[in-house]
Amino acid sequence: PIYLLTGELDDREQAKLEVKVWDPDSPLTDRQIDQFLVVARAVGTFARALDCSSSVRQPSLHMSAAAASRDITLFHAMDTLHKHNYDLSSAISVLVPLGGPVLCRDEMEEWSASEASLFEEALEKYGKDFNDIRQDFLPWKSLTSIIEYYYMWKTTDRYVQQKRLKAAEAESKLKQVYIPTYNKPNPNQISSNNGKPAAVNGAMGASYQAQASLIGRACESCYTPQSHQWYSWGPPNMQCRLCASCWIYWKKYGGLKMPTQTDEDKLSSSQTTEESHVRTHMSRQATQGTPVRNTGSPKSAVKTRQAFFLHTTCWTKLARQVCKNTLRLRQAARRPFVPINCAAIKAEYADRHCELAGNPLKIKSTRKPLSCIIGYLEIHPAVKPNVIRSTPSLQSSSAKRLLAPSNHSSLSILGKRNYSHHNGLDG
Repeated sequence: PIYLLTGELDDREQAKLEVKVWDPDSPLTDRQIDQFLVVARAVGTFARALDCSSSVRQPSLHMSAAAASRDITLFHAMDTLHKHNYDLSSAISVLVPLGGPVLCRDEMEEWSASEASLFEEALEKYGKDFNDIRQDFLPWKSLTSIIEYYYMWKTTDRYVQQKRLKAAEAESKLKQVYIPTYNKPNPNQISSNNGKPAAVNGAMGASYQAQASLIGRACESCYTPQSHQWYSWGPPNMQCRLCASCWIYWKKYGGLKMPTQTDEDKLSSSQTTEESHVRTHMSRQATQGTPVRNTGSPKSAVKTRQAFFLHTTCWTKLARQVCKNTLRLRQAARRPFVPINCAAIKAEYADRHCELAGNPLKIKSTRKPLSCIIGYLEIHPAVKPNVIRSTPSLQSSSAKRLLAPSNHSSLSILGKRNYSHHNGLDG
């Protein structure tokens, strides 16, 4: 079979499948190998000088020597040396056959300048999707050739230069942020020209009449009649306006500096109505003897918490009685975050357990059930004493306090306002 099954071991001899391409224990020294590689580079440079296409692509001697020093020339020289059993004379003769010197080229030399520019354009558009690059830009190139050229292209100065340009462009894009000017007029702004009301946002007619009716009205918050800028506030039919400072206060806090009289009347009437309803409901339940329950409204709804029960074990109760000196319950209750030394309590309990074996502790009496108490009271009814209560005189202090007239005078203006009014917020 071509593929191995799951869990199946490969019983083939790997030594037979491997191909030896270089022998590190060859009879040649490192100096001799380096000299042979220099000869191979020289042969490659001479071969490029004889080749017309190479002379056009690399017109200078330095470019030809650099191209001859690439990895493909060195790999070919070392492979030739290994095939001829590291015999320098026979390997050199193979480098220069009868037809001329051997010319080794990689993908960087095979590709023309136009093909390289097409590849860079395709790489910028598709990224590393080599199938699309081959299909749309380089259909005459094989996929292997494109991939090999890509990894060779990443080692060139062209790639480093483009990478630096992209990094600089990305950095400049982050710094150059364009913020346009915001000149949209406020729809609540009441504009005026030479003391005469003008249209807001260029609209005439109804807006002109509405602004004309606002002439002479004071600010709804601070009651000032003058301001360098006015703003319409509230419903359009109310025709209310605010000065510049009160408008900023309204936009920042959502309330007025001094609430209007209508808001105070609404708030006081709603509070008195709600309090009267609650008092009537409480008194009705008290007269009927029923407990006060939740009415189901969101205001009266209280979230019930989960009940829990701390069950104390018998050993803990005994430790409280035996180890009073070490435990110090009152002191521990005042410091709830200080841990209790359980090891010392266990040691003291172990020492005193033998001493208190013959002297048992007093056990608190348990509470009798309610049925037993009711049965006892039925058999032994309690005798009510006859107490003669004296009538209080009119001259006593309690009678004077009861007969004194209650003060129903009106509260001050400050007393009528709630907490939000004292703090300058509109309730």
